Amino acid sequence: MSDPFRLIVGITGASGVIYGIRLLEVLADQPGVETHLLMSPAARQTIELETDRKAADVEALADQRYRFGDIAAAISSGSFPIDAMAVVPCSMGTLSAITLSSSDNLLERAADVTLKERRRLVLAPREAPLHLGHLRLMVQATEMGAIVCPPSPGFYAIPKTLDDLIDHTVGRLIDTIGIRLDHDLSARWTGPDERRATRRRAGIATEPDAPAGD
Repeated sequence: MSDPFRLIVGITGASGVIYGIRLLEVLADQPGVETHLLMSPAARQTIELETDRKAADVEALADQRYRFGDIAAAISSGSFPIDAMAVVPCSMGTLSAITLSSSDNLLERAADVTLKERRRLVLAPREAPLHLGHLRLMVQATEMGAIVCPPSPGFYAIPKTLDDLIDHTVGRLIDTIGIRLDHDLSARWTGPDERRATRRRAGIATEPDAPAGD
């Protein structure tokens, strides 16, 4: 039996904690994935402000859980085998700390270890509008080897609910992390013909193709 895909999931206090929660929910159903969860104190507060969950409910979705301040935990060392880490959502404060390699808590340290061991680090910053400092941090994180993947839902799948939009973003994050699910969370782009067929199934009228040259 092959080893599971070990993923560290960091949730910070930025708005959009539902993305991290949904990521854990989806991966909890994947037998080949082992999740290691870190939540900041601000994340615990945001979970109760933005959702109907408790922080303990979110922790129960993960295979392993760690204390935010436990800088000596297993995932603080590069010798502990993990495959990837995702910070979803990633606050600008955490993004700044990661790019500066500050390692003041276990989440920042785990991200720094992920980078130094040349493993995949996916950051989902959730802020708008962005000032120059934010943009420079994203560039610096990218130059260090991280992948910056802001929540950016696509509308070609004809979403009908907020859950559809959330699943599209989480599905793209899972792709970026490098995990293959046994089923897609949302429709993938397969070209204009399939898009028209999707719209017809949804009861949305489509325009005929324009004549060549128009």
